[in-house]
Amino acid sequence: MQTRTIDKTCMVVGAGMAGLLAARTLEQAGIRTTVFEEGRTVGGRMSTSRLGDGVFDDGAQFFTVRDDGFAALVDEWVQEGVVAEWSRGFARPDGVYNEDGHPRYYAVGGMAAVPAHIARGLEVRTGTRVAAIRESGSHWEVVIDGGTVESADAVIMTPPAQQSLAVVGAGDVRLAPSARAALEKIRFAPCISVMLVLDDSSGVPEPGAVQFSGQNGAGEPVWWLADNRRKGISTAAHAITIHGGPQFSAAHWDKTDDEVASVLIESAHHFVRSRVRSAMTRRWQHSQPVESHSESCLVAVETPPLVFAGDAFGGAKVEGAALSGLAAAEKVRRLLTTPRQCF
Repeated sequence: MQTRTIDKTCMVVGAGMAGLLAARTLEQAGIRTTVFEEGRTVGGRMSTSRLGDGVFDDGAQFFTVRDDGFAALVDEWVQEGVVAEWSRGFARPDGVYNEDGHPRYYAVGGMAAVPAHIARGLEVRTGTRVAAIRESGSHWEVVIDGGTVESADAVIMTPPAQQSLAVVGAGDVRLAPSARAALEKIRFAPCISVMLVLDDSSGVPEPGAVQFSGQNGAGEPVWWLADNRRKGISTAAHAITIHGGPQFSAAHWDKTDDEVASVLIESAHHFVRSRVRSAMTRRWQHSQPVESHSESCLVAVETPPLVFAGDAFGGAKVEGAALSGLAAAEKVRRLLTTPRQCF
């Protein structure tokens, strides 16, 4: 339920999980919020692609729930038919199902359905690149590619830290040395994702995925493999997603798509038992944080508020991004609505 409108505004850069949940939370608190997204669609790495009749989750594959606040959101999504439980573990590279009792959730129709659901009713401007932000008295000015300038009482930055720092630097924003050092410390590992449409069924065992990472040092070159038909999102075609490990992905980043696909298919040949009809490749430069910030968000400037958030803050993966967005929204709400005392 939305509260009374507050005469305050916020602009959120990035329409991934963190940015969208931050925006929705602020809107519910009565703070008018606009989200700017450079890409054509919302969601970031919660992405679903199509190749012919094949449907693929090509970025984030599933998510888990440990925090009570996030659990409440997920319960709503389950009731609304947006997400469902997929499994309580995945197969090991030897094909044996490794169940640990902890639910893994997937989005019905593909992971992109979750951010699309969150974005409903929000003011989200896709295909809009923020070139710079700059301080202007008690407000922030957001400079859009092409020269358009818009003003807001607060800004939340959710792109990867290096990209966010570039935007801040373009506007000559002076950050405290401690804040800049914390942001510069954040690092991400890359991932190359290969999607295959097969003529017939794969050899991927139930529940439709094989997790190579963490299995006695395994995970290179294949990190993850999923059968999107067994997962339930590719009903018309046998569609396989293969993720390369971080070391493989870094070493093969500049290789051709055919070269990358050939190595990953050969490495996973035991599970790719049918002829490959078609293939495509996607590169995720900022796939998972390997150097994170210890807190759920970072308040770089209090007046006017400038907050950094995303999955590199306080916990990686989908849940971490969600919690970071919620935390950033709460910081902004308090900074904008709590009267400041003068001494």
